[in-house]
Amino acid sequence: MQKRLIDIPGVPLLDIAAYARRGPGHRDRLSPAEVQQIARTVRRTPEVMVKVLSRGGQDLAAVRRHLDYLRLRDDGELELETDDGQQLSGKAVSKELLNDWDLDLEEHRRRSDLDARRSLSPKLVHKLMFSMPAGTPPEKVLAAVQIFAREEFGLKHRYAMVLHTDEPHPHVHMVVKAVGEQGVRLHIRKATLREWRREFARHLRALGIAANATERAVRGETRNPKKDGIYRASLRGDSTYIRAQAEAVAAEVLKGGTPAEPDKRILVQTRKAIEDGWRSAASQLAKDGYQALADDVRHFVERLPAPRTDQEEIAHELQQRIRDPHVRDRHPVR
Repeated sequence: MQKRLIDIPGVPLLDIAAYARRGPGHRDRLSPAEVQQIARTVRRTPEVMVKVLSRGGQDLAAVRRHLDYLRLRDDGELELETDDGQQLSGKAVSKELLNDWDLDLEEHRRRSDLDARRSLSPKLVHKLMFSMPAGTPPEKVLAAVQIFAREEFGLKHRYAMVLHTDEPHPHVHMVVKAVGEQGVRLHIRKATLREWRREFARHLRALGIAANATERAVRGETRNPKKDGIYRASLRGDSTYIRAQAEAVAAEVLKGGTPAEPDKRILVQTRKAIEDGWRSAASQLAKDGYQALADDVRHFVERLPAPRTDQEEIAHELQQRIRDPHVRDRHPVR
C-alpha cells in the first residue's frame, strides 16, 4: 500500500508516496524521484506556474478579441503558433483561425443545445498561461510548452500559442479548443492542473532549466492565489482590489489591532500537518543515508514563515513600514 509523508485529506500536497516494500524485516525507502523532488523543494528551485484564465472563453467574439490581444502588442505583431506547426500573422488571422477550428459551427450547435436544455454556456476554448520566474530564458519556456502541448493535446485538441516577454517573467499564452477532434470535451480540474505543472516542470528540466512543481502550502506560502485580472493588475502595481484590502487593514493597524479571519484555524492546522510531514521525510531520508538532505529538510522547516492569512500578511507589511520607513521601497504593498 502506498504511504504519504505529507498528505492532507483531498489535497495531495507533495507526492512523495510510492514506497516500495522490501519484504519482511525491511523498511520502506524513498524512491530516487521522491528524493530529487524533496531536494528541489527544500532548496527553493524555481516553481513553474500554470494558470487557467477563467473569463472570455464562452463567446466567439470574446475569443477573437483574446487572440488579437495575444498577438497585437505595443511594439508590433507577434505570430501565433498552431498545433500543426504554422506561424500565423496578419490582420485577419484570428478570424481565420476560429473558422479553421469550426468554432462558429460549435457556437451555433451549442446555442441550439442551450435552447433545449436551458443550461449554462459551456466554453468554446480554454485559455491557459505557462510562466516561469524572471531570468528564465524565454526560448526554453516556449520550447517546454511546445513539447507539453504536443504530448497533451496533439491530434486531440486544436491549439495555438504565443510567447510574451513584455513582463519580467517569460510566459506563454495558449488557447485550446474545448471540444476535441473526437468530440470529447476537455475538463480542467485541480488534479489536471497539478499534473500539467509537473509535466511543464519536467520538460523544463529536460531542457536544462531548474524547475519544480509543488503545492504552495508545502513551500510555506499561505496567501491565496488571485484571480487572473487581480493577479495581472498586482504585477503592474495598480490592483484596486489589493489596494482596497490594504486600506481596510491599515485602518485596523492604526487602531492598534490586527484583523482576525475565520480561516486562520484551518491555516494553522494545515501548517502543522505539513511540518509533521516534512519531519517524517527528514527521518526517512536519514535512515536511507541522505543525511545532508535530511538536515536541509529540517532547516527548511525551521525557516518556514509563520502562517498568515492575506489580511495578516498585509498588516505585517504595514507594521514593518511603520517601524522602518525604508521598507516602503523594498516591500511595496500593492
